[in-house]
This record gives sequence, structure tokens and C-alpha cells, in this order.
Amino acid sequence: MRITQGTFSFLPDLTPTQVKAQIQYALDQGWAVSVEYTDDPHPRNTYWEMWGPPMFDLRDSAGVYGEVEACRSANPGLYVRVNAFDSTRGWETVRLSFIVQRPAVEDGFRLERTEGPGRTQRYALQHRQYAAG
Repeated sequence: MRITQGTFSFLPDLTPTQVKAQIQYALDQGWAVSVEYTDDPHPRNTYWEMWGPPMFDLRDSAGVYGEVEACRSANPGLYVRVNAFDSTRGWETVRLSFIVQRPAVEDGFRLERTEGPGRTQRYALQHRQYAAG
């Protein structure tokens, strides 16, 4: 089982060539690109650690991909993702986000719902571990 967050999450992992192509697409749209990493990919954890500031001034995917590779090397057992932000409307909006590295074993989560008296709903979050792949 795989954590499915962001674009392409239901597909096999992207190759380096595919990652570079997606980065170049984002840059061609005029979007700023950033690299982030975390050990907690829970969907409610929207604040991943930033790998440096967003790259507003780069126009070549090689520079961004170099930062992706540096983040991967420094954080080999963590999740790494690329985000592309569009600021054309006056605020930063995520237009593209995809995971470029996963740990060997991925944590999973399951939401359990139980009904109580008066049709009340109670929820519990269960932690699970899945093997990657």
C-alpha cells in the first residue's frame, strides 16, 4: 500500500527524466518551485519541512532537480515532494505537487467510525505500516 497524496500518486514512481519534465513544465508556466520533506505524511500535516526557500528565479529544471537530489541525499528515509506555486492572481496557489521519494516502509492510517446513542458518530485514527511497492 502506498500513501496517495498529490499528483501522480496512484502511478508508479516517476523516473528522473519524468521528474525533470514535470519541473520544466511548472517553470514554463511561470510557477515558483519548492522542495519539501517530512517523516509524517499524514494528510492533515500540511506543513512539511522546506528544503531552502522557493525557487522563484530559476527557469531551468536542472537547477531545481539538483535541489531535489540534494534533499534526497540528506534525507534518505523520508518523503520528499516537489510543489509548484502560481502567484498570478496575487496569492500563492499550489498548482502541482508530487512525491519524488518514499521510505522503504510507508506508514498508513485508517479511520474507524462507530455509532453511539442518538446517532452520534465517534472517530478513531488507527496507525498501520505497509511495505512499499
